[in-house]
Amino acid sequence: MIRSASSFFFIVLLFSCTVMAASEYIINGELGMSLAAKKQKHKHSGFSAAECPGACQYRCSKTSYKKPCLFFCQKCCLKCRCVPPGTFAHKEVCPCYNNWKTKRGGPKCP
Repeated sequence: MIRSASSFFFIVLLFSCTVMAASEYIINGELGMSLAAKKQKHKHSGFSAAECPGACQYRCSKTSYKKPCLFFCQKCCLKCRCVPPGTFAHKEVCPCYNNWKTKRGGPKCP
């Protein structure tokens, strides 16, 4: 009897925590977003140094000049803490990344 009562209270506690988390999820306006959708959503800024290589690997995945692209992308990511979404263009999402220029005035970041 004691074991079944403690199991019952554990289940009630677990259920109440789940309901609280779900209500917070709904309150924050994220009801329609699944976990997969959240992963695909581009994070505009706040990359850590550990996230830059992965973001740049994807950014430079379709270029034929991978080595220089990765070098400059990682340099830009470490400075700007941002990498534009996709493999090309969309630089307006990251102003620092977009506005950093070379000495000759060309774009520094791929």
